[in-house]
Amino acid sequence: MSTDLGTPRVLSETEKAVLLASPRGYCAGVDRAVITVEQALELYGPPVYVRKEIVHNKHVVDDLRDRGAIFVDELTEVPEGSTVVFSAHGVAPTVHQEAEQRRLKAIDATCPLVTKVHQEARRFAREDFDILLIGHAGHEEVEGTMGEAPGRIQLVESPEDVDRIVVRDPARVSWLSQTTLSVDETLATVEAIRERFPELIDPPSDDICYATQNRQLAVKELAAGVDLVLVVGSGNSSNSVRLVEVAKEAGARTAYRVDDASEIQDEWFDGVRRVAVTSGASVPERLVDGVLLQLAERGYPDARVVRSAEESLMFALPKELRRDLKAATARS
Repeated sequence: MSTDLGTPRVLSETEKAVLLASPRGYCAGVDRAVITVEQALELYGPPVYVRKEIVHNKHVVDDLRDRGAIFVDELTEVPEGSTVVFSAHGVAPTVHQEAEQRRLKAIDATCPLVTKVHQEARRFAREDFDILLIGHAGHEEVEGTMGEAPGRIQLVESPEDVDRIVVRDPARVSWLSQTTLSVDETLATVEAIRERFPELIDPPSDDICYATQNRQLAVKELAAGVDLVLVVGSGNSSNSVRLVEVAKEAGARTAYRVDDASEIQDEWFDGVRRVAVTSGASVPERLVDGVLLQLAERGYPDARVVRSAEESLMFALPKELRRDLKAATARS
């Protein structure tokens, strides 16, 4: 279905082509979170409860549900003494406290890159800064990060919010960001904040995760030369939604997000010769394969992979799970 040829050659005006972005799909944090639930089901047996969606992809969630995972919104839905996994997006300290009070066996699958942002929030709070968190209201990651420093963090969703910011001391203001945002939009918001607060303190390292940045860069490199960009990912996946926006801003004639191949519409292909395909960081590759298969059925050739970065990062499983896996191995 695809051939890896690196940088694509120049295409004729009439030639059809499918370009497949790389990197795409699962990042290290998502892979770790999904494996955590799979290993917990195998080790402890079903049911294993999961607070919120483990990752933002309905196919992944449905697959794990079929294997015995039970997804809940709040810990009050989890029977006392049960096993519960916290999603990759992170949780506030109050959630950990509630799990202890309910005698739950909690396994924290928070992405380590989100944990880093939590640590930065705690440090800035200890140092008495007002913290501006750039992100989207209602997103689980934002709720978890804001819970690290209640009363010290305020949410900024866009440059238009900057005039409404109220701080105690304009000389002691810092910023953090949700890890799955558009890089360009985040920088625009930071610039607007800095215009108002020139002494704004940056986080010690970039908060937008490597996978989000790599997938956005890959789309940018392809978008200007294609008629249509198809982004595979669920609607509640922030990084997938951002990929559609990035594609359009980078010059694609149009771009759409689909959960899977079944959502592709016939009318999208009127006059379309060059198609680019990518996927969000919580999307299994089989869903991309389904999209490529449908493109082939529409007369498009095998995809040519355009590789813009290499990814080799891996994260260890949560310590709670590693401990129990080790004990189980010793007993056997």
